[in-house]
Amino acid sequence: MGEPGYRFEPRPPTAPSYRPDTVYDGWSTDLVSVRLASVRGYAHRYAGRPREDDVVVSVHEPTQSVVFAVADGVSSAEQSSIGSALACRGAVSNLLQQLDSGTPTVDWPQVVRSAAWQLVARAAAGREPEGAYSEEAERKYATTLVAGVVRIGESGVPEVSLVQVGDSGAWLLDGGGGGYRRLLTTKDSNGAEVLSSVVTPLPRVPSPLPVQRTVLGPASVLLVGTDGFGDALGDGTGAVGELFHRYLRTPLPARGLAHLLDFSRETFDDDRTLLAIWPRHLLREARR
Repeated sequence: MGEPGYRFEPRPPTAPSYRPDTVYDGWSTDLVSVRLASVRGYAHRYAGRPREDDVVVSVHEPTQSVVFAVADGVSSAEQSSIGSALACRGAVSNLLQQLDSGTPTVDWPQVVRSAAWQLVARAAAGREPEGAYSEEAERKYATTLVAGVVRIGESGVPEVSLVQVGDSGAWLLDGGGGGYRRLLTTKDSNGAEVLSSVVTPLPRVPSPLPVQRTVLGPASVLLVGTDGFGDALGDGTGAVGELFHRYLRTPLPARGLAHLLDFSRETFDDDRTLLAIWPRHLLREARR
């Protein structure tokens, strides 16, 4: 796209645990259609480093709520690929537990603390997880996190709630011809909302904790992604924004999202992860 990146044969990732270069998935409930993809960035492919992003999505069957987490391991951390995986699983597990309990509102600080605890417990290595291990957890497993839930509102319209730690972001794309509405503060040199390039990651838990709520309109797409996608997207008016707007108006095959996300554009070589959620009726329109 535009000026492409340098072509080369990727090196295998060297890491304590196996991490595939690319993952993707896709399915639908009665409420929404979900597609997700996470691809190793060109810089990590060239250097033989593992993909440091991760994403987890699940359905709470009794309520048909969709819960999710997207994380971007901090590059300076020693094993950030493990940190992002632990944080995503910890956040989603806690969300499912809260929904099982029948709580009317999500305790978001508890969700984030649960994700952070996973990192500290890993650093404790079987010992009692305590604050003494927080510094080691940050050094080894530091990661950003966006966690959220999509569930049926009182009017039958899908309602979205999101929480953010670090610089991964979320956007609402108007598939009917509008642009991208940023839901969370991210790095964007062209926008009014700017997050410092100095990221405060998990296992640190910010206070206050920013929570965003919105509705998923009939022609809208919820996008949640790491900065490998967000930095290239910018304010959504450039070539990357136009490309994704063209192809994400309706649900595409999951492998298609992975292919789309793996675009080549000079200087944008970070890992990229993107979760897309559409109202279910748009899937029927895509198949006509």
